[in-house]
Amino acid sequence: MANILAKIIKNNNFLSLANNGLVAVLGFFSFLLLVRILPTNDFGEWVLFITTLNFIDMLRFGITRTAIVRFLSGAEPDEGKKLIGSNYAINLGSTLLLIVIVLFVNYFAHEAILDSGFSLFFTWFPVVAILNLPFNNALSVLQARMRFDLILLIRILNVGSFMIYLILNYFYFHDGLLEITWVYIITNLITSIVASMFNWDGVLYLFKATKRTNEIILNFGKYTSGTLIGSNLLKSADTFIIGLSPFLGTTGVALYSIPLKLTEIIEIPIRSYAMTAFPNMSKASIEGNKELVKHIFYRNAGGMFIMMLPVMLFSFIFAKEFVTILGGPEYAYTAGVFQIFCLYGLLLPIDRFIGVALDSINRPKQNFIKVIYMTLANIIGDSIVVFGLTYLIVSSTIITLLLSGVYETSALLHLTTSFTTITILELVAIITILFTILGIVVGFYYLNQDLKIQYRKILTEGIQFYWEFLKRLIVPKEKQKLYF
Repeated sequence: MANILAKIIKNNNFLSLANNGLVAVLGFFSFLLLVRILPTNDFGEWVLFITTLNFIDMLRFGITRTAIVRFLSGAEPDEGKKLIGSNYAINLGSTLLLIVIVLFVNYFAHEAILDSGFSLFFTWFPVVAILNLPFNNALSVLQARMRFDLILLIRILNVGSFMIYLILNYFYFHDGLLEITWVYIITNLITSIVASMFNWDGVLYLFKATKRTNEIILNFGKYTSGTLIGSNLLKSADTFIIGLSPFLGTTGVALYSIPLKLTEIIEIPIRSYAMTAFPNMSKASIEGNKELVKHIFYRNAGGMFIMMLPVMLFSFIFAKEFVTILGGPEYAYTAGVFQIFCLYGLLLPIDRFIGVALDSINRPKQNFIKVIYMTLANIIGDSIVVFGLTYLIVSSTIITLLLSGVYETSALLHLTTSFTTITILELVAIITILFTILGIVVGFYYLNQDLKIQYRKILTEGIQFYWEFLKRLIVPKEKQKLYF
């Protein structure tokens, strides 16, 4: 029994799942505390701050993260140091460039930014960007080296210390939005110091970067960066567009963030297995073993799809309870949005592993094109719903009220904030399902050009996914012949 437990703890899939799972749990409780600490408008501004920060991080690290994982996983030690040095140098350069751009925009559009929900981001991004650079570099390098135990450690340090502060703040300090932002910055600084002290971020290899290794990362990353940016924009575009709406604004962002946060929790096992599948698929692709690439794809995509079935059903049935637990009774009426996201959750495993497969077989351009289709569909759909349909509903409401003899502004405001808001948010969630279906269709088209996927095997080998997992726990490693 002890041997089986030891195998579980050392298993990369388990460590990756524990990493994302435990960090997500800490993030979940931090989110729960923030909902209750901050007023609705301040909470909406915090969501915009974090969402924009994550999106800009994709601009900073998107060009290197996937590339360093792919090439470092099979590199010799000396070559690996050069690649890590290039990773650090490129990320440092992109960080400084983005800081200059943000400062420029903030200087010339300062008044407009102050009146928007994005003032927190434009004020503090330059500081956060410098302080969390080593932390983010470490995440990339450690993933490539399959050191999910160390990733778990530094992410617990980052998210856990912030959550401890939020608990103390909830019961004792009662700090506001500005003080919470300061502590968030400090926790990033502490995490980066630890990462640099042990050279997990590769700072000591900064000057080992060469023109050749820079080109290796940049040539591969020019597409994967677009893919990562597009993938992040798929999730954040909803928040941005809702935040820009004069009728929804930060209140709409706060309401939408509750079911969206629950959806992110559901994504944890998919994201965890994708992190471990990508290095294995990349190695098999580099070795020319397409059958092994397909085998890993079938098992992970099918296994995750089957796993999501009962999870999504349970979440759909108890959507109202989940939303109430996270946001409180005042957010209960957003349960319909979460139920729509539950349908999206069934499609997510297939879409996610199609992208992983395309990158692993050195087809980042095709994966980028796939994400572009999805992103454009999302932005266009959200814009039509949030701006066009909102104005249509509000205009028709005004006409109806006037014809009914109701001239009070309060009646219009009540109707707009109840019926209109939740209807628009549900339609935005439906757009998410539509662009995911589009992405799956486009992704399979490109994947079939190289791998000739047999769709039924996604389900049949997905069932074997769980048997193989148990087999890896029980059967000695030297007797295992199949990759998981």
